[in-house]
Amino acid sequence: MSIKTATLNGVATIEIARPEKKNAITAVMYRQMADVLDAAKADPAVRAVLITGQPGIFTSGNDIEDFMQRPPGSTESPAFVFMKALMACDKPVVAAVTGAAIGIGTTMLLHCDFVYVSDEARLAMPFVSLGLVPEFASSLIVPQLMGNARAAEKLLLGEPFTGADAVECGIANAVLPASEVVNHARRIAERFNALPPGAVRDTKTLMRRARAQGALETIGVEAELFAKRLRSPEAQEAFSAFFQKRKPDFTKF
Repeated sequence: MSIKTATLNGVATIEIARPEKKNAITAVMYRQMADVLDAAKADPAVRAVLITGQPGIFTSGNDIEDFMQRPPGSTESPAFVFMKALMACDKPVVAAVTGAAIGIGTTMLLHCDFVYVSDEARLAMPFVSLGLVPEFASSLIVPQLMGNARAAEKLLLGEPFTGADAVECGIANAVLPASEVVNHARRIAERFNALPPGAVRDTKTLMRRARAQGALETIGVEAELFAKRLRSPEAQEAFSAFFQKRKPDFTKF
């Protein structure tokens, strides 16, 4: 099983559990995660959601083979269904990141309410290097959080950054030893059992209200460009190089 789920003490847990593939996410996995988020939103017994991966790896991003077989052609594709479900979840979402968080592994954190990362975490958004464009409203939110100069490093150059950098940039709440991240994130999630759920939901809605519409509009624009870029010669060269285990050659473009 690639996604493990459980609900315990008011917390619905989504565990990305595909370590043999570095927790790469398939279309089926996106659907599973979206279903859990929708169910958690509807279940009054659930007070918070916890998203985590495996020791040493949160997720390496999209499963490239699955991605190429089922490219996202619209905002109705599984990846976008997951994005919309995460954005629509009106209960607190807590992420525990131990290790690498690549592509969607980083951009989904922008839509979580609490993010705790290990001192071994490495985050990256290497969309341009794949001939693509950013997704999940990262082209809007990352510059808002970091300013254009640092956002250019992360989005245009695709430079990886540490958990400490993520805290300093406003993506994460705190850096912890890898062995403590998940338990700490769970304790934060369980604190909502003692808080009034209606006030929590309304406050989260208010906090996100100003950027919600802009984020949804940006996701739509990104999706259109993403689909176009996916068919581009640059992306074809990038993916061919990936499968052939060679460095891509963009000098001919």
